[in-house]
Amino acid sequence: MMVKADQRHLYVQVIERLKQDIESGIFKENERFPSEFELARTLGVSRATLREALRVLEEEKVIVRKHGVGTFVNPRPLFSSGIEHLSSVSSMIRDAGMEPGTIFMDVIETDVCEDDMTKFNCSEENRLVTIKRVRTADQVPVVYCIDQVLSKNIPLGTDELLNESIFDAIEKSGRIRIAQAVTHIEPVGYDDEASSILRCGVDVPLLVLLQQHYSEEGEMVLYSKNYFRADKFSFHVVRKRV
Repeated sequence: MMVKADQRHLYVQVIERLKQDIESGIFKENERFPSEFELARTLGVSRATLREALRVLEEEKVIVRKHGVGTFVNPRPLFSSGIEHLSSVSSMIRDAGMEPGTIFMDVIETDVCEDDMTKFNCSEENRLVTIKRVRTADQVPVVYCIDQVLSKNIPLGTDELLNESIFDAIEKSGRIRIAQAVTHIEPVGYDDEASSILRCGVDVPLLVLLQQHYSEEGEMVLYSKNYFRADKFSFHVVRKRV
């Protein structure tokens, strides 16, 4: 397992070697690394070189270091999606070869308030439906969804949301097609409600996607606040030079 000398910086060689060992299963997900002393001796490098390699691996989220406990291999996200591609949570789960489901649902219909009227550009005669669901992948909770939509835009009611995506429920009338969304991403270390529902402790961070979904005509038809387990999901953006 000892690092071989070549022209690259030694810590770069250590990084590549540790990544190879993780890839080959020598170090498994959520497994604790040996102590720095043991690992440096095994690799044949100084502890200073090892620490620099571990620092980079931590920045890349390959490992996580817990003070007073040790260094652990981060599990790979099950789902990776380009944030520029607009798709439902159900589609993301199916694309990963897993079966989407719903294990919790709460539906509340209320009068619209002043903020709702501004958000949806609607009159006070409208009713707002707030849907709270936990989406599962092969029966494992992975996303806590809070969706808001005007009741007029779910013509067939909310019962069908147990079995299909909210996109499909909105678009079934044939009157609306969701064309784009404005998305804000916020990292959250821990949330009392969402973390408990998703069965993850303080060590599992969450990614919150706040999204305003618009129809082809520019009407804001759906507001979503989705809590994704950061150990299950990763998002990326393709950037082009202009």
